[in-house]
Amino acid sequence: MSGIVNETYDGIVLIRLSGEVDLSWSQQVRQAVLAALEKHPAVGVELSQVSYIDSSGIAALVEGFQSARARGSRFALVAISDAVRAVLELARLDRVFLIVADPGAVAEG
Repeated sequence: MSGIVNETYDGIVLIRLSGEVDLSWSQQVRQAVLAALEKHPAVGVELSQVSYIDSSGIAALVEGFQSARARGSRFALVAISDAVRAVLELARLDRVFLIVADPGAVAEG
């Protein structure tokens, strides 16, 4: 089962994703990320429990990254799983995203 949980962690919004981020719910991920960025200057997307991510999920994260950059906000991927890391490395997006081990590092970025 896939899920999205939002929580506030030391002044940042942390969006915790779990399961498979694919076309069936990547739109909800996109909406959650963009809504958080509209209201908060720092957003992290925690991906340790994501077992699979497809191109639509990656696109949702890229859109969040671009929106944050346009707003001057902080955006980071937090504690990414091996499955997510493999996809990011294949697309060379591991060089684009700020990737941190824990939520506290998002604000420091």
